[in-house]
Amino acid sequence: MSSTSTAPPADSPAPAETETEAQRTRREGIEEHEARNLIVLACHQITLRIGWIFKTESVIMPAFLDIIAGAGWIRGILPTLNRLGQSVPPLIFADRMRHARVKSRVLMATSLSMAVPFLMLSVIWNSLEVKQQPWLPPLFLVLYLIFFSVTGLNQLAYGTVQGKLIQVQHRGRLMGVAGVVGSIAAVTAAWFMLKPWLGLPNGEGFTYVFAFNGIAFLIAGLIASTCREPADEHVEVPRRRLRDHVIRAWQVYRGDRTFRQAAHVAMLFITIMFLFPHFQWLGREKLGSSLQDLIYWVVAQNISVGVFSSLLGMVADRRGNRLAVRIAVFLTSLTPVVAILLASPLVEDGRRWFWLTFVLLGLVPVTMKTILNYTLELADETHHPRYLSTMTFCFAIPPLVFSAAFGSLIDLMPYQYPFLMVTGLIALGGLLTFRMAEPRHMSAEASTMVGD
Repeated sequence: MSSTSTAPPADSPAPAETETEAQRTRREGIEEHEARNLIVLACHQITLRIGWIFKTESVIMPAFLDIIAGAGWIRGILPTLNRLGQSVPPLIFADRMRHARVKSRVLMATSLSMAVPFLMLSVIWNSLEVKQQPWLPPLFLVLYLIFFSVTGLNQLAYGTVQGKLIQVQHRGRLMGVAGVVGSIAAVTAAWFMLKPWLGLPNGEGFTYVFAFNGIAFLIAGLIASTCREPADEHVEVPRRRLRDHVIRAWQVYRGDRTFRQAAHVAMLFITIMFLFPHFQWLGREKLGSSLQDLIYWVVAQNISVGVFSSLLGMVADRRGNRLAVRIAVFLTSLTPVVAILLASPLVEDGRRWFWLTFVLLGLVPVTMKTILNYTLELADETHHPRYLSTMTFCFAIPPLVFSAAFGSLIDLMPYQYPFLMVTGLIALGGLLTFRMAEPRHMSAEASTMVGD
């Protein structure tokens, strides 16, 4: 049975007089290898970024789905499956992640598993002479859900490994280094490979795109296997049903006011996912952009990820994650407005400038990581998996409930209305950041968290 108990601020070292010999040995082992592990985790994230640019959620995936299906309501399913996969599996796996003796092994296994759906898609797409098959859209959506289920576990593992091996004041640096170097590497790969592949007729290039995804994720898994991590003590993992995991997540939400305030911001911010598949549709349908234009949007988005990762990482390390989240959420709220303006007659040659929309979209993954880093500061290390999985579940709630409906709205009414609705919701989230606490300024008495 969970209960709320007073605890020291997250990530603070145990007082010397209460630290056992085993705890001291563990801490010294982590500190000894922190520099190496920071490099390893940065390389892991860089390699994931290189693979990820070839499956960008706002560009590549919906464009492929338009080729094999085409309806707005089907595009609207993508964010639902995305968040479903990244929320429920981590919620169920949080206890096992918490009690895993060597957590980086989970990071390795999930990274390798992320490759499987894309390697399958590459083989299937290459084998089809007639690309329009009635069974292909459902199969694609199933593989898409499987991929994001594994991705959700991978993100849980990465956050937990980071919380164990990297000190709080160095996590922004890790995000910045991985973001900048990852963007340069990903954009270079996209320019020399993705650009010509997207230019092949009848979508033939997706065979190579998906194969490259899979290979990159395999390499990322091998990199993760080189982490130096002291093993934790073996603990028997309690058996729980899905209902029990949901109850425990609810207890975190209800029992920790600071977490709850951040969760409200996260749920309003993530409404940007409603529009993720539709930005590329807007450019292609309203401005006449082609598949070749996708490369410029992908490049713009990934360069911005690198720039924003570095800038917000510095803000987070120096001034705290709360300020970084506030800046990022307000900037993200401008994205739908910029897209509307560029697609309107008010802007001459909007097709030429539509890449600016994707510059702002680069804030989305950076903001999510920053919110998760904020979440790490709300609990001690043993509670990181539960807090991370609960925040990830909060990210999932709005897309699960409303994303498909927003896809239908795009078909039924002028697109400006749903786009402006999302702008208003995100801006409200920005205002709510003023109610968030700064964990680094909280006293021990003020810091509470849900225990076991």
